[in-house]
Parts: sequence; structure tokens; C-alpha cells
Amino acid sequence: MKITLLTSSFLALSLATQAQQRPALTASQYEQAQRFLGSNVESFVDHSSVRPNWLPGDRFWYRDLNAKGSEFILVDPAKGTRSAAFDHQKLADALSKATGKTYEAAKLPFQQFSYSPDNTSIIIQADGKQWKYELQSGQLTADASVIPSMPSAEGRRGGGNEVLSPDRKQAAYIKDYNLWVRTVQTGAQKQLTTDGIKDFGYATDNAGWRSSDRPVLAWSPDSKKIATFKQDQRTVSDMYLVTTNVGKPTLKQWKYPLPGDKDIATIQRVIINVDEPKVISLQIPADPHRATLSDDISSSGTFDDVNWTADGAKLAFVSTSRDHKQEKVRLADAVTGAVRELFEETVPTQYESGWGSINWRYLDKTNEFIWFSERDNWGHLYLYDAATGKLKNQITKGDWLVTKLVKVDEAKRMVYFMANGRQAANPYFSQFCQIGFDGKHFAVLTPEEENHQVTLSPSGTYFIDSYSKPNTPAVTVVRALDGKMSVGLEKTDISRLTATGWKPPMPVTVKAHDGKTDLYGLLYMPTHLDASKKYPIIDYIYPGPQGGSVGSWSFSAARGDNQALAELGFIVFQLEGTSNPLRSKSFHDMSYGNMADNTLTDQITGIRQLAQTYAYIDTTRVGIWGHSGGGFATATAMFRYPDFFKVGISESGNHDNRNYEDDWGERYNGLTSASDYAAQANQVYAKNLKGKLMLAHGMMDDNVPPYNTLLVVEALEKANKDYDLIVFPNSAHGYGSYSPYMTRRRWDYFVKNLLGAEPPKEYLLEIKPDQRNSGR
Repeated sequence: MKITLLTSSFLALSLATQAQQRPALTASQYEQAQRFLGSNVESFVDHSSVRPNWLPGDRFWYRDLNAKGSEFILVDPAKGTRSAAFDHQKLADALSKATGKTYEAAKLPFQQFSYSPDNTSIIIQADGKQWKYELQSGQLTADASVIPSMPSAEGRRGGGNEVLSPDRKQAAYIKDYNLWVRTVQTGAQKQLTTDGIKDFGYATDNAGWRSSDRPVLAWSPDSKKIATFKQDQRTVSDMYLVTTNVGKPTLKQWKYPLPGDKDIATIQRVIINVDEPKVISLQIPADPHRATLSDDISSSGTFDDVNWTADGAKLAFVSTSRDHKQEKVRLADAVTGAVRELFEETVPTQYESGWGSINWRYLDKTNEFIWFSERDNWGHLYLYDAATGKLKNQITKGDWLVTKLVKVDEAKRMVYFMANGRQAANPYFSQFCQIGFDGKHFAVLTPEEENHQVTLSPSGTYFIDSYSKPNTPAVTVVRALDGKMSVGLEKTDISRLTATGWKPPMPVTVKAHDGKTDLYGLLYMPTHLDASKKYPIIDYIYPGPQGGSVGSWSFSAARGDNQALAELGFIVFQLEGTSNPLRSKSFHDMSYGNMADNTLTDQITGIRQLAQTYAYIDTTRVGIWGHSGGGFATATAMFRYPDFFKVGISESGNHDNRNYEDDWGERYNGLTSASDYAAQANQVYAKNLKGKLMLAHGMMDDNVPPYNTLLVVEALEKANKDYDLIVFPNSAHGYGSYSPYMTRRRWDYFVKNLLGAEPPKEYLLEIKPDQRNSGR
């Protein structure tokens, strides 16, 4: 008994001594790290964003954030002018006098305003009231008029759960599984369909993890017809989740088909006459719930893959096969519903029509269509004869790709598009280009060797161009459609940011696992880096295949918590691996049929190459984390490469794609009959775990159901493996208000298990909103 007590005391003392010998991070160090999160750094960036509010004649106004607060700017591209939208000081004085409160010119209590129809006044909302401010006299009066609607994208679509007609006189909406329209002026309602029922209703986008009451449809240009569908889910299998609460839980049950299911959601295409309601069914079998751009039929907020002719007499559309390997371009008669096949393309892996927009157009005036294809290993545009379905000519060509078809000028037979891969510095940098239908008159309209983001004016005569790099702040200008400068708008100022000690990430280039292909990424280092020391490295991963780890290559003051993590004593790495998009077709398809590849061989070889260049990187201490697809990749890394990755945090991972919605897996992995999904499932390899693994999931995740993580949990327990688990009982795919908690737990886990230090206990993360957007 005495021996046992003495032994126990010795062990307790030894453990306490070891804990005391571990270095400890302080609350002040965590506070330093959190300074690099989101708006904590963005509030130190001035003149960084131009969000146009378009006015007639391609004029627009925007709100510019600066060190003092904000300023409203009015731009007239035709005149090449940029000026204050109104006298800010006079308006501040008038508001102060009218309300009895004190307002400053740079801190006005509103972020939006509207011009009166005659442009002599503006209408604002402040102090709980609506006001009219006369631009010339400076007079401010209470106003009860209806605020003029702004010609924004949302305004064109309609607000809430309605879709406005092009003439803005009618709004379509769903009621009791049927489609209705409301007359905007009178509020009168009219039912267009009558046979919609549960799981077989009109214009609904409730399929898989998509859930919305907003109708999916396309109005004809004359506002007399609607193209939409009946979505049939009657035989589709259900998914189940239950809430956590006092008393009996609430069951959430909805249609959620899985890869390999016999029955998936289908759409029966229809055209609906609005004036005298009539439903015309298109004379083709139901299509799978698929689209050319993504794994949904309304990724852009509208009905994807449909083009009305100008007179509303015909509807061009594309039908996509279940496995995304076959695309059929079709033309429907809007009166009879008869359908004619124009063209078909079949690919060995999966077809996609660009990134960010659908890159095909039907040209009724000349009976042609522009088609996007990767048939020559690069994403390019092709011109076809719609009468014969025969190729007329390839429009774009070369070892680069068209990513987004922005504008088609049928009269001048010119197309305008975003292109990647033309800049030697980084193939992910995008440029705005033009070319003729015949493949001639190619021109780059944004010549700066940076990443360009373009917004076209309503008339298409001008465009706003914002260009930057991950480590170079943005410059924003207005150009005419031929690329000539119209007016300069803003140069992002980060002087206040750099004064805080902030540094941008370092762009890096490494070779892929094949030893030949260049890969591009970003490296984050502590601002207090000591090159004579060794630092653990953390790999932030998102394997796609529909996206990548870096995401946008434009300048951003904060990219998640990468720099914040670095401040705690780590090197943080993001890499666009093979099988990520925006390169060649063969590059993107490298992991087709084996999604468990997860770009991990690229991540490993990339980290090893970096360590040869930067001696302060310690490859004996490698961590990895990611969310969703990144959660899947993280667990794969810990199970399949356990001697390389020592600490992993897997959040909301789709660990077994037989348990994730049908379309995503069947698109990028193939049908279950042609791909071994079981061999790619993480739980199969859980027994190989050697390092420290934390799993996290929201138990109301209707995107990636939590059973994905629970399968891994069960496998780890069967294998007698230790692991850590965080659950968010009532959270969905993202953790909402619990996100700061997850971030802090992530920091703690890496600090303790990869850095070998003790984190401050239960540090409370704070992300302060940018006060310039607080309404004052």
C-alpha cells in the first residue's frame, strides 16, 4: 500500500514537472494573433472596394472606406469624371440640425441612398426616418415617398422569394407547390399551374442540400412566358437529422439522393404562358437534376442552361446526363413544346461549362451557337451552325483557358471573356479579353500582369477593372470596352495596416508529385520570424476538385485564420494541387475516379521542397487542417500518410462519398458502378492513425450529414485509437455563432500538439466589426 501511494505520488509529481517545463503561450500572444482575423485587419485598409450602384447612362455611385470613415463617390464614365456624390459636410450639418444629434461628414449614418428621378435630390434613411436632401440648396426635409428601386442584379430578379418579369410588372412565386404571379402595381394574384404536389412541384430548387422557396425560372424577354420545370422527387430517398433540445427532438426529413441510388431528382421541363395560363410540356423525357456549370440547376440564382430567343418563340437549353459526361444542346418551340436536337458532346470524364458563368450562347439571329469545350485539353470557345450542328470554327485556342464568357456582341460578332493561363507569373491570374467569332481580332483588355476582376456596366459600354496580387493591393479603374482608360477610381492604401506589423503572404512555386508540373501557393510566416529557429508547418487544404486551397488570387488583408495561426509560431501553407481547376483538362482530371487522392502527394512534395529553400521549416512537425472537402482530405492525410502528418483537424468532412449528395460525387468521381467509392472511404484506413486527430461536425449539417464523421469515429473506436471530437449539436455545415469557438479550439490543438506548448485556458476570441460599416 505504501509502495503504491509513493509510486502514485511520484508519477503525479513527474507529470506536473513536465507540464511546468512545457513552454506556455500567453493570452497576449493569442490577442496578437486575433489581430490578424477578418475585420480586425480589414478595418485598417483604405480605398479597397468599389461596389457600383448603377444609374441611367452607365453612371454609378459607390461608397469608399477611408481612414476618416467613408465617402460617397459619383462616377460618369462617359465624361471621365469622379467626384463626391453630394456635399457631405452640408448633409451632415442638415442632419444634425434636423435630428438634434451630431453627425460628421465622414461618418454619415447610412450606407445606401437613392437619387430622385430628376437627379436633383437624394433620399436617405437616418435616425429612423426617411429624408429628402436637395443637392443644390442643401435643404433636408422629411420624406414619405416610395424609394426608387435601384437597377441592381437583385432588383432585376425581385426581392425575397419572387422573380420579377423583365418589364417589372409581374413577380413569379411558389405557393403550395404551384407557380403564381403577382401584379406588382395592384397586388392581384394569379395561379399559373394547378397540378403541383409535394415532391413534384413547380420551379423548386429543394434538392439534396439546396433549400429555397425562391422559384427557379427564366422569363421570356417579352414577359409573356416562363421557362421552368416540375421537379420529381417522389421516389427519392430521405435524409434525417434531429435537433438537440430539452424534450423530444424535432426530426428534419428531406429528399437527399446518394451516389448509386436508383432514383434521383429529375426535372420535367415546361413553358408556361402567363397572360392566359397554360402549361406546355417539352416533348422530351425528364432530365436529371444536373447542369453544365455546377452540381445544381440554379447556381447563379437563376435557371441555368436556358437561353430565350428575343421574340420569346424558342427556348435553347442544355440537358446534362447523370454522370456529367453527355451534354445535349436542344431547341424548343415555345408554342408546341416540340424539341429539336442541335448538338451533342460526350467526354470521358466530366464536362463543365466554365467557372463562374455558363459559357455557351444560342444566337437566334444567325442560327448559330457558341459552345465551350475542353476537347483540346484547354477550355475554349467554338462556333457552331445550329441548323446542321456542324462546327464552323474554333474561336479561341492556345495553352490557356476561357473561364467566364462575359458578353456576346452579335452585331459586331465579338465575344468578351475572362481568361486564365496567359500570364507567366501565375496561371491563375485572370485577364479580360476580346475576340471575333472568326477567331481574329484577339486583344487583352486588361494588360497589367495581375489578377483582374471585372464588372460590366448595364449597357456593356464600360467595365470596372480591379487588379491586384495576393501581396499587392488593388488598383480599380473604369475602362471603355476596348480597354482604354476612362477614369481612375481607387488605389488601395494599406499604410495603416502595415504600421500594425502586418505582412502579406509569400507567393511560392513548387513542383507537383510528378516532378515536372509547376504548382502555386501561398506561405504565411510569423511577423516576428526568426530564421535561425525551426517552425512547425501547417497545411491548410481544400482539395476540390471544384475549387482549391487558395481560392481567390486577388489581394486580401485576411485569408481565414492563416496569418493568425502563423503568429502563434507556425508556418502556414496553401497549395493549389493537381486536380484543382483553372488549369488544363488533364491537370483537373488527375484524380478523377479516385477522389481520395485529395492532392496529398502534391502537398507532401511541396512541403519538402519548401523546407529545402526555407531552412526554418521543420518537416518533422507537419500539421494539416481543412473544412468540408478539406476535412475529408485531412483525415485521409492522417490515415494514409501517418508518418508525415503528425497533427490533423478535420472539420465537417465528407469522409465517405457514398454518404454525400449524389451529384457532387458522381460528377467528379464517376458513377458508383465505375468507381470504387468504398476503397476511398476514410473509415477504412482509420486503423492507421498514429498522430493526433481532432474531428468536428455540426449535428444539423444538411450539406455533409454528420454520419460521415461518425463513421470515422466508429472505425477509430473499433481500432482502439485515441482521437478528439467536437460536436455542435444544432449547427449546420458552418458553425455560425460557434465559429470563433472552433477557431480557438483549432489554435489550442496545434499549439499543444504540434508546437509542444500550453495554450492560455479558454481564451475568448473577438473579431470586431469594421466601425466604418456600423451605420455611423
